[in-house]
Amino acid sequence: MDILNVELGTRSYPILIGSGLLGETEVFRRYLRAREVLIVSNTSVAPLYLSTLVASLSGRRRVEVILPDGEVHKTLANAARVFDVLIANRLARDCAVVALGGGVVGDLAGFAAACYQRGVDFVQLPTTLLAQVDSAVGGKTAVNHPGGKNLIGAFHQPILVVSDTATLATLPPRELRAGLAEVVKYGLIADATLFDWLEGHVERLLAGDPETLTHIIRRSCEIKAAIVGRDEREQGERALLNLGHTFGHAIESATAYREWLHGEAVGAGLVMAAAMSVACGSLPAADAERVRRLIARVGLPTRIDSVSAAAALDHMKIDKKALGGRLRLVLLRRIGEAFLSADYPPDVLNSTLEAHFGGGR
Repeated sequence: MDILNVELGTRSYPILIGSGLLGETEVFRRYLRAREVLIVSNTSVAPLYLSTLVASLSGRRRVEVILPDGEVHKTLANAARVFDVLIANRLARDCAVVALGGGVVGDLAGFAAACYQRGVDFVQLPTTLLAQVDSAVGGKTAVNHPGGKNLIGAFHQPILVVSDTATLATLPPRELRAGLAEVVKYGLIADATLFDWLEGHVERLLAGDPETLTHIIRRSCEIKAAIVGRDEREQGERALLNLGHTFGHAIESATAYREWLHGEAVGAGLVMAAAMSVACGSLPAADAERVRRLIARVGLPTRIDSVSAAAALDHMKIDKKALGGRLRLVLLRRIGEAFLSADYPPDVLNSTLEAHFGGGR
């Protein structure tokens, strides 16, 4: 078992990475003090891993809520279902909300934990690659709104993240590919060596090689933990973690969260961010081509034909990084170095969108 720490003073917490951790009673005995827990999972993950987790939490009072699977269900209505269960079972402020699932479950359960009685303990048990490398770490919690992705949320750090790599064995290939988009992002913003390594190990990653996957989970968590430790509430450096996400979130919201997985939309967004960086004169064209090739090799989209450029721009304008009516974007200087900027010609953004979106809705 690998143990990393997110250093946030009194809110610091460990990330545990290893195979079979959901079945390790001692892990929960050591790190989880709550005697009452609400387990939030979904209809895909619960049949696979809920019984294992329940056994590991023996001796505690356990309540469960099982939500439908999919980004389209990350809503205020389903958050209200979680609140209803917490209240109906009279769970007190010393309870813990435990999220067993991917990013949707983690985001929604974390949001409920942040709000219930002004904040209760929260544990992340990510079961997808995307959640293990990214969304389970850092304390961003939210639900979606028809007007935009993650617009209703709060910062609420977990007290523990347990990434059981054995759960990736049941992950559908499409979900595995989607998770790799976030790993590519880490290479682009902070670690050119990681990006090089990914170019040489795509086939092993897509084959689900456990050792190779564990390596990228640890390295991704190292990068994110360091950035979050320096900028917990995204006042500066943490915004770089959104490379490709402004484009990606627009793709998701424009298609009502039904057509593309989050990682697929981010993959296309990374290609768009790289292309726009070239158009702005900050990134060599050869580097942008490396980004496009790697995203394509992973099996992710490099353009989106079902959304129009105008619709994408309309959804981008409500992005959380917009300030004073100006959309700020994360761009690249080189592979391994990103920057946040609102200083770009509007026509460059428009031409980038026209080149990467179709004539859809």
